[in-house]
Amino acid sequence: MSYTALYRKFRPVEFADVKGQDHIITTLQNQIKADRIGHAYLFCGTRGTGKTTVAKIFAKAVNCEHPADGSPCGECEMCRAIASGTSMNVIEIDAASNNGVDNIREIREEVAYRPTEGRYKVYIIDEVHMLSIGAFNALLKTLEEPPEYVIFILATTEVHKIPVTILSRCQHYDFKRISIGTITDRMKELMDAEHVEAEEKALRYIAKSADGSMRDALSLLDQCIAFYMGQKVTYDNVLEVLGAVDTEVFSRLLRKVIERDVSGVMDVVDDLVMQGRELTQLAADFTWYLRNLLLVKTSDNIEDVLDVSTENMIQLKEEARMIEPDMLFRYIRIFSELSSQLRYASQKRVMLEVALIKLCTPAMESSQDSLLDRIRAVEEKVEKGISAAPEPQSGHGSGGAGYSRDRGDFGESGGSQRALPAAIPEDVQEVVRNFRTIAGEASGMIRTYLKKARLSLGGDNRLLIVLPDSLAASVVGSDDHVQELESLIEEQIGKKVEVEVRHVEEGRHFEDTFVDIEQKINMEITVED
Repeated sequence: MSYTALYRKFRPVEFADVKGQDHIITTLQNQIKADRIGHAYLFCGTRGTGKTTVAKIFAKAVNCEHPADGSPCGECEMCRAIASGTSMNVIEIDAASNNGVDNIREIREEVAYRPTEGRYKVYIIDEVHMLSIGAFNALLKTLEEPPEYVIFILATTEVHKIPVTILSRCQHYDFKRISIGTITDRMKELMDAEHVEAEEKALRYIAKSADGSMRDALSLLDQCIAFYMGQKVTYDNVLEVLGAVDTEVFSRLLRKVIERDVSGVMDVVDDLVMQGRELTQLAADFTWYLRNLLLVKTSDNIEDVLDVSTENMIQLKEEARMIEPDMLFRYIRIFSELSSQLRYASQKRVMLEVALIKLCTPAMESSQDSLLDRIRAVEEKVEKGISAAPEPQSGHGSGGAGYSRDRGDFGESGGSQRALPAAIPEDVQEVVRNFRTIAGEASGMIRTYLKKARLSLGGDNRLLIVLPDSLAASVVGSDDHVQELESLIEEQIGKKVEVEVRHVEEGRHFEDTFVDIEQKINMEITVED
């Protein structure tokens, strides 16, 4: 006889076997005992939480010849026929492959006939959100007023796709994600029944990886048992099979990040890649690790909340003293974004490495939550006697332009602005008058950015092109693009004018730092959005 997967072999056959959905089971049992059975039910919730299983048990219970406490006896002829799939009273339909109007019309024709045996005909429509609009409309009238011997049970993972007209005609039951403890206890029972040894730590990790789905947990457990056939299921074995990473590695990785040791971080990543670890799982688990660390950092007596061992709790408390909450907020944000990006990325390692380098070098980011980390990095350099000043830039300057302190021009931040000279050079005035035309002739990428540019005057009669953010300034301010702009200006007015690109610092306005030379020459230039 062929092998049966664990989730099929140990599928619940009565309400008492269903785990983690007590609020639904109790309601359904009370309805059966009181003979207050509805005509339409909607079971919704994430995958593997028991929707179809409960629907089948309910179908047996309403047809059972000797129900016990609202649950099917499992012994009568009707229970055995439904369990074996030979009963004509229970009709299962997969809406993903039977989603047309014709399929629903067949149901409407069938419901006219009474069941040949038992009390009810039960239609279980799985993934009902896949039905077409026409099919929903065809189902509507039958769902609203079915014969007294017909029950509809609709199951879906995406309830938001169900029309309101359908929802209003059903009793709505939300299946919750099953807790880690409940899944772990169930797996222990099954391991005893299968005579397989398993570490509790290993089972808890599988339960956590299942993300609230009992079916996923049993599938993962099946995989681990098969890989180490005849051996004890250990925590290390589970990590090996699932391509996961031990928390000790996360601790080592985090400490390298806190030390801003990019080389050390890359060594850890290289080791994990060579071991064949799944990088998407790594990103998700590291985000969870940071979340635990944040809870330890910001809360007292958190031991009862976190599902970690005593040794890991000691380690988390030690690391919590090494890091500030704002750093953790930033780390979690970056890795949360990374987790969603990795699903569809072809170069997962590169994206992971870039995210880790961002953690180590906050200067790469201009977002608000990175400012404290950037200041902290500068303070650390000063404490170590390393100069925190940026390297002087050559050429016209790009996104970094505007940070120079030796020119005394309008780009100075923190200093007072110089008064605008009484006479603006004629060359610059002519560029201002023709700027829209000049910008329109630029290459596609910078032409878009220049639509939002404003103009000012720098020292040595340079034309300042001021952009709203650092990204736009870094693109337009590259050497190639600055040279392109100067060439276009020279072609337009026949004279060479030096161009410098700046950006408005975050939290400031253009007028706080720059003088608008368009107003000075009494000329209004409309900038298109």
